[in-house]
Amino acid sequence: MLFDIHGDIWTDVTIKRGLGRKNIIRNEHLDRFKEGGLSGGIFVIWADPPYDKNPRERLIESVKAMSCELWESRDILKVIYNSNDFYEALNENKIAVMLGLEGLSSIEDEIESLYTLYQLGFRHASLTWNEENGLATGVKGNENRGLTKKGKSIIKIINELNMILDVSHVNEKTFWDIISETEYPFIASHSNAKALCDVPRNLSNKQIKAIGEKKGLVGLNAFNEFISIEPANKTIDHYINHIEHMVNLIGIDSVALGFDFFDYLESETTDSFTNGGFNSTFGLENITKGKYLINKLSERGFSEDEIKKISYKNFLDFMDRVLK
Repeated sequence: MLFDIHGDIWTDVTIKRGLGRKNIIRNEHLDRFKEGGLSGGIFVIWADPPYDKNPRERLIESVKAMSCELWESRDILKVIYNSNDFYEALNENKIAVMLGLEGLSSIEDEIESLYTLYQLGFRHASLTWNEENGLATGVKGNENRGLTKKGKSIIKIINELNMILDVSHVNEKTFWDIISETEYPFIASHSNAKALCDVPRNLSNKQIKAIGEKKGLVGLNAFNEFISIEPANKTIDHYINHIEHMVNLIGIDSVALGFDFFDYLESETTDSFTNGGFNSTFGLENITKGKYLINKLSERGFSEDEIKKISYKNFLDFMDRVLK
């Protein structure tokens, strides 16, 4: 079993439903999920470029598309809020879906809208994508700018609602500001180690250790540009190197999988932030390679119990520690 703690699936659904298509997950993704052993994931709404220029409009459009898709797919998808829901989804032969928000620029002018989104079922949120917004600063923003006053206020709301706070995409100043503001453990849902691949989106050892000390969780990202600077090393084996590095720093109980696969994105979107166009990680191109990853972890010496923790159990435990 695999639980992917970061997937941009609602982006794909929003784009294709906008073209008049229906049952996107059933017709285009379900067989691939099954082939790869995916049991569930955090499916996020994101203001994908070029729609990031009007994030509020994109949020409304995406919530509408997501809601229609969830209704049509109620026999194959189950929205979850705790580990019991996850196991119920398994028993019902459904994919367990946590609803997430990647970036909150869409509500920066009305932060109390988060209460509404919570009532709609969202249990995960990050404050920003790569951009600066009214709440926080992403990795492409001013390195000396962190959380804003509004950002501190919305963290209080996230804590009040016991939502899962996600720090992937924030710059270092925002990261450390969040450390001082949040009461609860948090996650970096799709980030790797700077020590192995020194790019802005990855985490320093100091950041990784801080997440571990907070009893948080890091999900490892399968995007090739976050795995290695060297083209020859953009492989599943080097992806596992990042897993080993995280485990050595913060322990087996704080590591998960946040693949961030690009199957769900248009080239117009990926071209806006990749270097020279998107290329897959060799051996971990998409979710169909999930079972292959499990085999590779076993070959690298991870025990069956350790693999289960990384694959899904650590997130279930984290969810039950934070969500109420």
